[in-house]
Amino acid sequence: MPKGEITDDMLAKAAQRGDKAAEEELLHRYANLVRAAARRYFLQGGETEDLIQEGMIGLYSAIRDYKAEKNCSFASFACVCVSHRILDAVRSSAKKRNLPLNTSVPLLAAEGVAATDDPLDRMIRLENNREFIVKMTGVLSDLEYRVTTMYVDGFSVSEICEATGKTVKSVDNALQRSKKKLTQSFGR
Repeated sequence: MPKGEITDDMLAKAAQRGDKAAEEELLHRYANLVRAAARRYFLQGGETEDLIQEGMIGLYSAIRDYKAEKNCSFASFACVCVSHRILDAVRSSAKKRNLPLNTSVPLLAAEGVAATDDPLDRMIRLENNREFIVKMTGVLSDLEYRVTTMYVDGFSVSEICEATGKTVKSVDNALQRSKKKLTQSFGR
């Protein structure tokens, strides 16, 4: 290394002390690494630019969390942080609960009808949604309503258990009661 060249490790330490120029230099040096890492993956419902953003967040984390005493170069640490952040985004987008967002099309377009942006149509749809929710809350208990809406949103039973603090049996029973009540209330 030529005398006077500033290493990535030195820049990381300076950035951690608040040196914005050092932080910018590291972001510049590793921008191509982030882009290369992002291009290797597909983000369902997103674009490569979204993954590049996630990778840059990983790079910021690497700058903030790097510790030279751990016997690891900044380059290795940054590569791991960037890759993990991008993989987390890819895994998150592929989860079952994100499926409606990633695969949705407007209802009218799915039926072959041109979607309109008519304010009256929007108002009618909004009112119909309100009526449906009012009917649901009138028929279901609070727990049944929460469990049902979470289940419809794509949450697994274990995720619902975690969010509500209920057992698997309680959640499953609430789902079964909800299904029965809604079928009776709205007809099949």
